[in-house]
Amino acid sequence: MRVILTGGGTAGHINPALALADELAERGCEVRYAGTPQGVEARLVPQAGLEFKAFEAAGFDRSHPASIVRGVAKIARSTGQAKRWFAEARPDVVVGFGGYVSIPVARAAESLGIPVVVHEQNSVMGMANRYLAKRAAAVCLTYAQSAPEGVEASRVTVTGNPVRRSVIASDRAAGRAMLGVPDDALMLLVFGGSLGARHINEGIVAMRDELLARDDVRVVHITGPKELDAVREALALTPEQEERWTVMGYQDRMGDTLAAADAIVSRAGATSLAEISALGVPALLVPFPHATEDHQTTNARAWVDAGCALMMPDAEVGTEAFRDQVRRLLDEPELRASMRAAAQAQETADAAAKLADVVMGAAGSGGPALQ
Repeated sequence: MRVILTGGGTAGHINPALALADELAERGCEVRYAGTPQGVEARLVPQAGLEFKAFEAAGFDRSHPASIVRGVAKIARSTGQAKRWFAEARPDVVVGFGGYVSIPVARAAESLGIPVVVHEQNSVMGMANRYLAKRAAAVCLTYAQSAPEGVEASRVTVTGNPVRRSVIASDRAAGRAMLGVPDDALMLLVFGGSLGARHINEGIVAMRDELLARDDVRVVHITGPKELDAVREALALTPEQEERWTVMGYQDRMGDTLAAADAIVSRAGATSLAEISALGVPALLVPFPHATEDHQTTNARAWVDAGCALMMPDAEVGTEAFRDQVRRLLDEPELRASMRAAAQAQETADAAAKLADVVMGAAGSGGPALQ
């Protein structure tokens, strides 16, 4: 079976696609990826060993008509290019993960009778997925509440958000050895997504003296590349303190880092939540308040309601209430144990397999691949 995955713009679209690619490859499928030439997918997908095909795509601002004209023209041009590519690739099914590039690739598939499956990672469906879901053979969701209006229930499946096998297989001991964290220490991991989060950084830096006063605590602080120097300057750690408070701008081995942690303070992006859940790590979530339709707050609330996490509004970071929640994570082992159990009950580790089942079913019920 030949499968084309498409999506771009952020790692939140690409990482679940790569997790599905792992699962499909294990099942003997041939997988290719379509993305934009300038997006992060142009780097991540080849690194994962997948064939990558680039298509131009761009969004538009309704208040600027010229941007609409340019965006529509790019989509039309890329749709034609994708149709010609399909004559060579001969896919049985196309899977869209969001981002503007998924529109021309999926439209090309539809025009040729190739089934399209849409996967939405967030609690609020993005514009591209809303558009494609209307005609997709199947719509897969992380959160049931993100089901789009007008789509028959028979075409909708809640699969969860796929996590790569390399993350699921991550090892606590390997992570702690990599980070230099003793096995008996209480490790607090702080991060704000791939770009970091200044407000979270400032809130944790303000707890510097309190956290360093605890002999049992080790902090691993991933600041985001642009925040690294500012955080290091604000912390002003001595060499001895640096052994207990690790600061880095970015971490490629995020799976082992998550597995090493006893507690996390982070944003509530879809990929971060899926990985935290798959590894069952207790977390204090601080949703990014300016995300589209405030979807990170909706994401986080679902995990809080399930007992997997605590949540703090961004506006309250740095307050005594924020510090109290961090203390709860560190001081209450019973709370951490209950969160870990609740996270494991979400069965996020099975999401890639569930999505692969839907994709292969759609391919089997759709039209034949191009001859």
